[in-house]
Amino acid sequence: MPSTAVLIDGAFFLARFRKVYTDRDANDPRVVAKTAFTMAIEHIRALDRPKDALFRIFFYDCEPLDKVFQRPVSGNEIDFGDSGMAHFRWDLHDNLRRQRKMALRLGRLSDRGGEWQLKRAALQSLREGALSWDDLRDDHYELDMRQTQVDVKIGIDIASMAYKRQVDQIVLVAGDADFIPAAKLARREGIDFILDPMWQGIAAELNEHVDGLQSVCPRPY
Repeated sequence: MPSTAVLIDGAFFLARFRKVYTDRDANDPRVVAKTAFTMAIEHIRALDRPKDALFRIFFYDCEPLDKVFQRPVSGNEIDFGDSGMAHFRWDLHDNLRRQRKMALRLGRLSDRGGEWQLKRAALQSLREGALSWDDLRDDHYELDMRQTQVDVKIGIDIASMAYKRQVDQIVLVAGDADFIPAAKLARREGIDFILDPMWQGIAAELNEHVDGLQSVCPRPY
């Protein structure tokens, strides 16, 4: 019996959501969670497979940062755990857990010791002379955060499904090259490996490491 797993890189999915699902509320965690589920179902349909061919949907994300830091210029405290984004992420995770066939896989955010870095726009303005160092404010900076363990979890899940012969097809919703080692392993084990970049352009060399490209979300123009 055919069996397909759909793996979704949550950070990538959320970044693309606003660009491709322009008619949906990106601030409503219920809408976002339901969209992740329906997108997986659309992949099964597009691949001309029955609904029961869906093995599982894996959604990879990180718990929001729940710490207090001092702002870089004013020195005022900011509670990241009380931010709108943190509450959205927690609500999103709760809603994802309620979706049929959904497995939520969480890594963690590393705050790198509370280091702040200039936002890209502020750095560009400094280079162009439109902004001086004396003009910098708190909102010109962002906390240097990196997600960890997510790529490892994706790789482990792909390897596990391949070696156990749980699926014969994997759809990965992602947009970077971090998945290549896992994709190569899966293909060596006979898995049909499909990449969904949600219509984002990908490097030409990535095509040689997948068996096909397929995006089922609306195409942005």
